[in-house]
Amino acid sequence: MLMLPAHNLNASTFLLTGFPGLEPFYSWIAIAFSFIYAIVLLGNCMILHVIRTEISLHEPMFYFLAMLAFTDLCMGLSTIHTVLGVFWGFSNDISLDACIAQAYFIHGLSFTESGVLLAMSFDRFIAICNPLRYTTILTNTKVFQAGLIILLRSALSSLPVIIRLKFFHYCHHHILSHSFCLHQDLLRLACSDIHFNSFFGLVLVICTLLLDSLLILLSYILILHTVLAIASQEERLKSFQTCISHICAVLVFYIPIIGLTMVHRFGKHLSPLVHVLMGNIYILFPPLMNPIIYSIKTKQIRIRIQGIFPLKRD
Repeated sequence: MLMLPAHNLNASTFLLTGFPGLEPFYSWIAIAFSFIYAIVLLGNCMILHVIRTEISLHEPMFYFLAMLAFTDLCMGLSTIHTVLGVFWGFSNDISLDACIAQAYFIHGLSFTESGVLLAMSFDRFIAICNPLRYTTILTNTKVFQAGLIILLRSALSSLPVIIRLKFFHYCHHHILSHSFCLHQDLLRLACSDIHFNSFFGLVLVICTLLLDSLLILLSYILILHTVLAIASQEERLKSFQTCISHICAVLVFYIPIIGLTMVHRFGKHLSPLVHVLMGNIYILFPPLMNPIIYSIKTKQIRIRIQGIFPLKRD
């Protein structure tokens, strides 16, 4: 339990935190989180299955959507064992090596999702602003290359700071702020020189998440300029509708990140419950909402899912 003294922990073991003060309700919280993870896994697997089996969806827009669903699926799988372990009472401790590995996957997958959302905005930009050249610009080879670049960027960019976590001396209490491991959470417990990690981590966020978001914003400014130049009201509305799902996915991803960053930077006076809640929203909200958004807002996906789960009508 959370009341376990720090000195009972091994020097390379950390204690994971649930929701402070809500321990009597953990059985109900565990049920809620199990339900959320079930939707995350089922929803993203269903999106992947539909895109894989429906030949008409084998085009760049849906390839990028498959990358997004796979990233969200991996995010859920990377945290499910520790989150549910804490709330179901199976285990609330984690070794340093496992914690570092989890932090690497969480941050790497966040960079991957940001990169995929940027690629999807480029796809919408080409489709609306240069539709006649869409098939020649976004070939299968280009999509594969874009996916490979996104994966390499995500896999390599965070390695310098993550590897250094292994060699830090952790002399403070070994209690983490969440039911999973984050880079900044481990830094808070380290007694070594963390200046490189702090500086490089900030530069990394600027060069990935911030730059990606600015490029997405730029793409939509150009899209808006092109759409407003279309004479037909019906055509303008149709063009906007093709972007709604992606815009929702962008907001679902970046708003929790901004919220968590603000809480970590400026919310030290806030209740620990707020920190834990924001951390869980950051981890689970995008993987939970993206399949729902694309199942509702994307006609091709919605029709195929309705074919899998036909509704009986009287």
